[in-house]
Amino acid sequence: MNPSNQDTTNWPDLAIGLYDKLTGRGAEITYEFQNLEVSVPSSASNSAQHATWRVNGTMKVRTRDDAASRA
Repeated sequence: MNPSNQDTTNWPDLAIGLYDKLTGRGAEITYEFQNLEVSVPSSASNSAQHATWRVNGTMKVRTRDDAASRA
């Protein structure tokens, strides 16, 4: 993740770190949600409107490194 070994403070850094750790290893992460609600802003402004996303079920994250599969 970040080089100073501090906690990740934003989603892009978390996604990059996760991809770096799992790419090329045939990894799969499975998340199961029950009644998860996420408030998604329409913009980054303080007056942004929010939509509520509700998730029930399974989300799978798979990684693949095309360079590794050609070797």
